[in-house]
Amino acid sequence: MPALKKSDFDYHLPSELIAQAPLAERSASRLLLVPPAPQAFDDRHVRDLDQLLQPGDLLVFNNTRVIPARLFGAKATGGRVEILIERLLGEHDVRAQVGVSKSPKPGSFIDLDAGGQAEVLGRDGEFYLLRLHVPGDLQDWLEQAGRLPLPPYITRDVENADKQRYQTVFAKEAGAVAAPTAGLHFDQALLERLRVRGVQVGHITLHVGAGTFQPVRVDDLAQHQMHSERAWVSQELVDRIKATRAAGGRVIGVGTTVVRALESATSDGVLSAWQGETRIFITPGYRITSVDAMVTNFHLPESTLLMMISAFAGRSRVFAAYAHAIEQRYRFFSYGDAMLLFPGPQDAQDA
Repeated sequence: MPALKKSDFDYHLPSELIAQAPLAERSASRLLLVPPAPQAFDDRHVRDLDQLLQPGDLLVFNNTRVIPARLFGAKATGGRVEILIERLLGEHDVRAQVGVSKSPKPGSFIDLDAGGQAEVLGRDGEFYLLRLHVPGDLQDWLEQAGRLPLPPYITRDVENADKQRYQTVFAKEAGAVAAPTAGLHFDQALLERLRVRGVQVGHITLHVGAGTFQPVRVDDLAQHQMHSERAWVSQELVDRIKATRAAGGRVIGVGTTVVRALESATSDGVLSAWQGETRIFITPGYRITSVDAMVTNFHLPESTLLMMISAFAGRSRVFAAYAHAIEQRYRFFSYGDAMLLFPGPQDAQDA
């Protein structure tokens, strides 16, 4: 198998197809059905999922909750600082990206615009370790003082509506700095129709980190250092997945984060309860066994997420689907449309 290159996953996307805001109704987003080749693509809507899925199927969601992780402040010298919390570490300690013209030294303080201070404890690779001197519970304070960290390709300012719409309706476990975007399409009405249809629901937790926005910086993918994220897969979910498959049902992962968590919990094809840090990097040549289909948004060129779905369905099939979506003016990225993707044979160059 030839070495995989980052450039193998590039494509041209007209900038006007990058969704800057969500649709008024979550499940009104378009859904591109991508069955295995040579079956044709089918242009549908997310609200059609109760017709496309079968009784006994199992949808697995990521129930992480996005925290308002962006803070602004100033150094003692007056230099402006932007902080993006990557992870909550303790009662008041965080790991964060710090945007500043000159790196702050350990022991220095950043005065936060919202009140309080961030004390610089040290470095952790590309991140800083900070202690936030703020009143009360840190998560409660962030809910009031922090700003939602919309992705960098959304160029408008954060609006009040984003606090609800950049969060899934089933978000529960606080800790993500980016939404598991495939789950954004599901509203309570659709979930109820799926329940009536006989489709089951399960959850993993994976706290999406700031690394999800970091570009791949090397062309040789074998040299890429994958970012780490925390994930939890419960025994209850493992039992439900096994029961679903034993009864002939399908497991549908809603989003790449679900697949990342489930594959991290899989060893030699066997899924087990698991929690921990995952750095799994899924590219063509890797065989995904934990799900039978995926609901996923359209991903950035040269991104690790595009590489993952290419491993699942075959790179040529995925790129044909993306070409169709661009031609049909689908909306791309976090607030964009989705696809229902089924596995296909690996391309010769992927095998």
